[in-house]
Amino acid sequence: MEWFTAPDYWLTRLVFQRALAAVYLVAFLTAALQFRALIGTHGMLPVPRFTQSVPFKRAPSLFHLHYSDRLFAGCAWAGCAVSAALLAGVDSLLPLWAGILLWALPWLLYLSIVNVGQTWYSFGWESLLLEVGFLAVFLGNDEVAPPVVVLFLLRWILFRVEFGAGLIKLRGDACWRKLTCLDYHHETQPMPGPLSWFFHHLPRPLHRVEVAANHITQLVVPVLLFTPQPIATAAAALMIVTQLWLVLSGNFSWLNWITIVLALSAVRFPADAPSVPDAPLWYVVVVLAVAALIAFLSYRPVTNMISRRQVMNRSFDPLHLVNTYGAFGSVSRVRYEVVVEGTADAVPREDSDWREYEFKGKPGDPRHWPRQFAPYHLRLDWLMWFAALSPAYAGSWFGALVERLLENDRDTLKLLRRSPFPPDEPPRFVRARLFRYRYTTWRELRETGACWDRTYVREYLPPTRLADAAQKS
Repeated sequence: MEWFTAPDYWLTRLVFQRALAAVYLVAFLTAALQFRALIGTHGMLPVPRFTQSVPFKRAPSLFHLHYSDRLFAGCAWAGCAVSAALLAGVDSLLPLWAGILLWALPWLLYLSIVNVGQTWYSFGWESLLLEVGFLAVFLGNDEVAPPVVVLFLLRWILFRVEFGAGLIKLRGDACWRKLTCLDYHHETQPMPGPLSWFFHHLPRPLHRVEVAANHITQLVVPVLLFTPQPIATAAAALMIVTQLWLVLSGNFSWLNWITIVLALSAVRFPADAPSVPDAPLWYVVVVLAVAALIAFLSYRPVTNMISRRQVMNRSFDPLHLVNTYGAFGSVSRVRYEVVVEGTADAVPREDSDWREYEFKGKPGDPRHWPRQFAPYHLRLDWLMWFAALSPAYAGSWFGALVERLLENDRDTLKLLRRSPFPPDEPPRFVRARLFRYRYTTWRELRETGACWDRTYVREYLPPTRLADAAQKS
């Protein structure tokens, strides 16, 4: 079975598996801490309502069999526990078959969460984690050397992630071809980080260099993943450096980190391979069958990638085994933010005592400097960015958010940085207004201490009381 395994990659597998377990841990922790307000029984988009209208075959999930908030919390915290065990290397202490089952458990649990998560779980990195996690199930443990075909399929995912993202940029916004997108991107990205203001103010010639380097990393370097070592390792290292640059420049949940994890699977670390027995026949058959399935299913993402009508972040099967990826095919030139306010006044007037709700990650108070949250994913904050682009993106959940703010719902308020109202004194009215945000200049920062300057644009939601919000939700 020498053709089937790659003993020199045993340390690569070890590093990859531990890093993937860490990403799983963050994903399950995010789910456990946020689900009640988002998709819980009394959440903005309740799971029971979803499972009643969407059949199991379209969105396979354990929660089609039964749902309760206690069960969901149990699954999310169980996912945290299994991820922590994998991070600690428990799978290496088990027989091969048991290690496979242990790796299958977080994949099954997270698939069940994503498939009922609705718009809160519609991001590309959810499918990417599931696609990578599925292949990790068959990567083996210390009882067998890493299978060559699984290592190849992991590179195939990385190739599609990077090359697909590069193609959609060239086909999309003209600023990518003109090398000018970074004149806007750091200011208008969904959730800026603590260094984004400084990245935005880098000299424009350097922004051109950044875009050009991005094109090379996404359109040329991925091809080198399939070349002999050490070229493939050098290509993966370049991708890792690029992703770390993106980590510094913004908050993109675990998108950059799962891409780094994928790149680690192509790195051959210098280490002596331990002596292990040949792979058992049943394992060879299972791995080759999985590889054949993935090769068959890859037809649709490949067709999409080479199409002039390429789409981003779409799954082609309900198990998320193969997907298409991409980000920022178009870049916003102007940043808009929805500012949510409440008042305790009996009659809402323009001069009423309107108090602003502060979110954890999205811009609000111009003096509040952005914080680093990634790889943790602030789902509500990300959806608020989409809501500012168009009310159509918020149609399914924004009314429910307002209703819960009017109720001072405890679980919803936990998603915010600060509520301006005491727990026992909810607002009588809530409204939302649209503002244009821009980064301040160096001089404005020194004079005012504010990193943002904002200008009122228009009303987003008129003053709404509880009965009105209930009707809209």
